[in-house]
Amino acid sequence: MQSTIRKQLLKLFSDHDGEFLSGQMLSEALGCSRTAIWKHIEDLRKDGFELEAVQRKGYRILSKPDRLSGNEIQLGLKTNTFGRFVHYEESVPSTRTIAHKLSYEGAPEGAIVVAEEQVAGRGRLDRSWFSPKYSGIWFHIILRPNIPPQQAPQLTLLAAVSVVRGIKAATGIQCEIKWPNDILLNGKKLVGILTELQAETDQIHAVIIGIGINVNQQPEHFPDDLKKTATSLAIEKGTKLNRSEILQAILKEMENLYSDYLENGFQVVKLLWESHAVSIGKQITARTFNGTLTGKALGITDDGVLLLQDHHGKIHHIYSADIEII
Repeated sequence: MQSTIRKQLLKLFSDHDGEFLSGQMLSEALGCSRTAIWKHIEDLRKDGFELEAVQRKGYRILSKPDRLSGNEIQLGLKTNTFGRFVHYEESVPSTRTIAHKLSYEGAPEGAIVVAEEQVAGRGRLDRSWFSPKYSGIWFHIILRPNIPPQQAPQLTLLAAVSVVRGIKAATGIQCEIKWPNDILLNGKKLVGILTELQAETDQIHAVIIGIGINVNQQPEHFPDDLKKTATSLAIEKGTKLNRSEILQAILKEMENLYSDYLENGFQVVKLLWESHAVSIGKQITARTFNGTLTGKALGITDDGVLLLQDHHGKIHHIYSADIEII
């Protein structure tokens, strides 16, 4: 985690993108000596930032390293709270465990836990999630919404919309959502989302959303059992992408949509989700704990429940299932 001065320094560089900032200006803005500013600049260089220093002009950042630490995430971040608190790890079993711990300890809303590698990442139904080093975006975000616990599944759909919109904004790539929590690109899985609660019967303490995004993997990086079903943004785009810029765009979309949701309700999220959904209006097979249903996917309810109309015209409410488009 970063010092307050480091965070403020990066925010100043973000707010004056590409401009020179003088040592005097930075010293006055941050309330520290010019020597302290110089030391922070040197620390940024050691972390892989390329900075230009010109006499009588000051400093400007030319490039940042391809990492996902707090420095890289916060340089260029356009949010008020989401991503402003970053807990970064090089390698962890899972960011989930750390996020739950930080949440219990009072981490602020919008705090994120991000790692370069997860060696024991998990997805829905306790499935493993392949999370190789320096290739994707593996993070959890802590939310503290004042909503009833039964509405928490809506936030999974909100997260899915935010990821699709953020990827589009950062890369130009258009993805699709497969209910309830998968994001697909050209029919292959790109993103997984898992939402968990810290709550009592009638009160949410925190909603912790885990998101894993395949960004720069190449086909040879995937295990054999995933090569036919998984993809990455780099595979589809044909070039390596900047992971921090993608994460920044997702956090911006999520903060904006979350604020709208808290103020105006689920309807805008529902409409956006359905506009990106791959299965709406199509024939699907839903494999639930109680059996398998086949029929037409009609949409979702205000609680995020999938509506399926079978061949007899009966409408079923699907709360949890694996979905396959026929």
